[in-house]
Amino acid sequence: MEKIPGATRCGNTVFRWGERTYIMGIINLSPDSFSGDGLGDDVEATLEQARRFAAEGADILDIGGESTRPGTSALSPGDIERELRLVIPVIERLSAEIPLPLSIDTYKSAVARRAVAAGASMINDVWALKRDPAIAQVAAETGVPLVLMSNQRDKLNWQDIVAEVIADLERAVDQAVKAGVPLENIIIDPGIGFGKTGAPNLELIRRLGELKSLGRPILLGTSRKSSIGMVLDLPPHERIEGTAATVAIGIANGADMVRVHDVREMARVCRMSDAIVRRGH
Repeated sequence: MEKIPGATRCGNTVFRWGERTYIMGIINLSPDSFSGDGLGDDVEATLEQARRFAAEGADILDIGGESTRPGTSALSPGDIERELRLVIPVIERLSAEIPLPLSIDTYKSAVARRAVAAGASMINDVWALKRDPAIAQVAAETGVPLVLMSNQRDKLNWQDIVAEVIADLERAVDQAVKAGVPLENIIIDPGIGFGKTGAPNLELIRRLGELKSLGRPILLGTSRKSSIGMVLDLPPHERIEGTAATVAIGIANGADMVRVHDVREMARVCRMSDAIVRRGH
C-alpha cells in the first residue's frame, strides 16, 4: 500500500497516516437519521454512546445535527439554530468528559465556527466547500483538520465516477489550501452514497486507490449505506456484514480512516485488515 507521508494533529491526537486504520464513530443527533440511530437532544444518551464507542476502539467521534440521507432538503437559515441547539451542548459535554477528539459534521461555516469554539477539533464538510466556502476560513483560522467529501447530488450525470470524484476533490483541496488550510490538515472522502447509487459506489470502493494520486489520507464512509442494502436486500440495521466487507476492501485499497456506526465490530475488522495490509508496521 502506498503510504501517505506525514501526520495530522487533531486536538491532543496525532493521526500518523499509514501506520494503521483510524476509526471515526458516528454520533447522529438528527432524529430522522437514515440508519435510525438519531439521539435528538438527549445529551445523557449521547454521552453513554460516546463512552461506549471510546471503549470499543473509536479514535474520533463525528457529531452531526442534520440528516444527510437521500431526499433530505437543506435546512433553512432559521433551522440552523435548531442544528446548533442539538450539537453545541453535546460537543461541550463530550469535550469535557470523553478523551477523544470530536469532529463536527456540517457544511455550514456558522455551525462549524461555534462547534470548534465549543470543543470540536475537526470539521467534516459533506459538500467540500461547494455550499459554504467560508468553512475553509474557519478551518484555517482555528487550525483544525478539514474533511472534504465529494458530493454529486448537484450533478445530473457523469461519464466516469472516479474521474469525477478525483476532479471534484482536487478542486476542493486547492480551494482549501488557497484559503489558508495547511495541506497536512486536509483529509479527502469519496462520498459513498452522496449522489451516487448502486454500481458507482461499488466502483469507487474497487478503485479507491486511484484517489491516492491526490496525496492526502482517505476517509471512507460506507457504514449501513444503501448500496449495501441493494446488494444484500437488507434494512440498515442488518447491514453489518456488508459494511465489514466494504471496510476490509476499502482498507486494502487505501482507506486511512473509516466512518462507522458499529465501532466494536469494525474495530476488529480494521485490526485484522491492517495485520494483512500494513504488515510492514
